[in-house]
Amino acid sequence: MNASRTARERARAELVAEITAAARRQLAETGAAALSMRAVSREIGMVSSALHRYFPTRDDLLTALIVQSYDGLADALAAADPGTGPAEHWRGIAQALRGWALAHPHEYALIYGSPVPGYRAPTGTVPVAARVLEPLARALTAAHAAGTLPAAPDPDPALAGDAVRIRATLGLPDLPDGAVLAALTAWTGLFGHLSFELFGQFENAVDARDALFAGTVERLGQVAGLI
Repeated sequence: MNASRTARERARAELVAEITAAARRQLAETGAAALSMRAVSREIGMVSSALHRYFPTRDDLLTALIVQSYDGLADALAAADPGTGPAEHWRGIAQALRGWALAHPHEYALIYGSPVPGYRAPTGTVPVAARVLEPLARALTAAHAAGTLPAAPDPDPALAGDAVRIRATLGLPDLPDGAVLAALTAWTGLFGHLSFELFGQFENAVDARDALFAGTVERLGQVAGLI
């Protein structure tokens, strides 16, 4: 009976993987807002009523795609630590982020692009999204422990509550508010640069995009106190 149950679970996992693969292909063709359960079921040769046994609603399917995207990015960033200090770690993280984004532009757009109309992500996506921050937290931890993080200016008092939340997310209770918000500025700066690159804002303006990104990484690393 256990072997039979394992076989059923394996078959289910394989089918779920087939469904989400088809859904990712549809993301590339039509975008997240146009994701269609009917089109996915048609592509894999399944009646739509059967598809709903695996993903009851389109939002459930979108959530699965979002979780997979965050996991894929988090795995790529986790593998990017060269172990030679905060500066090289920061550069490795940044390059891994760009490499993943360029290789998976539609997944990047799903999690960091325009919100999907009518979709509200469940709270269950929060922990997996936070995984993306873990490599940054490790770099900050190393720099803070080594005493190399420069003293950041005290932020506006209105940001104190935000700093508490970010510090808790990063798991760095001793990091000063100024350092927390400097790291946030640097981190969001990377994504702003990548969004410009992926969404066509550099067309007819910047050809040397590798060099531009490398310079951005250096400047933002200085903002964060990691370089």
